[in-house]
Amino acid sequence: MIELRQLTKRYGTFTAVDRIDLTVGSGELFGFLGPNGAGKTTTLRMIAGILRPTSGSIRIAGVDLLQDPVAAKAKLGFIPDRPFIYEKLTGAEFLRFVAGLYDQAGPEVEHRARELLSLFDLEEWRDELVESYSHGMRQKLIISSAFVHRPAVIVVDEPMVGLDPKAARILKDLFREYTRRGHTIIFSTHTLEVAESLCDRVAIIAQGTIRAAGTMAELRRDLAEGEEGLERIFLRLTGENAARNLVDVLDA
Repeated sequence: MIELRQLTKRYGTFTAVDRIDLTVGSGELFGFLGPNGAGKTTTLRMIAGILRPTSGSIRIAGVDLLQDPVAAKAKLGFIPDRPFIYEKLTGAEFLRFVAGLYDQAGPEVEHRARELLSLFDLEEWRDELVESYSHGMRQKLIISSAFVHRPAVIVVDEPMVGLDPKAARILKDLFREYTRRGHTIIFSTHTLEVAESLCDRVAIIAQGTIRAAGTMAELRRDLAEGEEGLERIFLRLTGENAARNLVDVLDA
């Protein structure tokens, strides 16, 4: 459902993403992990069609994003880490507007929107302007908008930011059920416990390159000893000396 080939993004002389290859299959819940500045958000925004790659290719459900961006984006939903929403629309109007961008309207969309708003405890706010929503409520609304048109692929950047524990639990269950039905989700997160418990596979990116990708069993087999968790593997690949450096600083 997602195919990246030699995907590269440069800003002047700085290479943010360096010739990465990645394939995410149908029905996969895929975690994209890395430290700040590693290239996670840049990669996800290229997949979502927000940033144009310097070179390389992106295919979404078999459609080349660069050659046919409208057809590829029609198969996508995107959840950013910070919700940007038209504040003069109500919650229901915003979901209706997003569905309309994908040529979807009518009773089925209205029912789906109500179900999503109810799922995230926004039903009583459906007719209130978004400007009156809290940050967490806006995040719930932008999440709902990514699902309202039932895309084949959903791209998510830090999905748990701003969510209360109940909403975070609902979102995890929604992710799992959505992929169980054959859709694909790729998401970045700094919460390694979430990735370890939720994802079918993960990729770890550092300095613009993918250092490892696979299931937890595969990562342990190839990179770890025994039953090491994802945190230990992550630190080994992205710079485990940080904690040691901290000790040296405090002892100096």
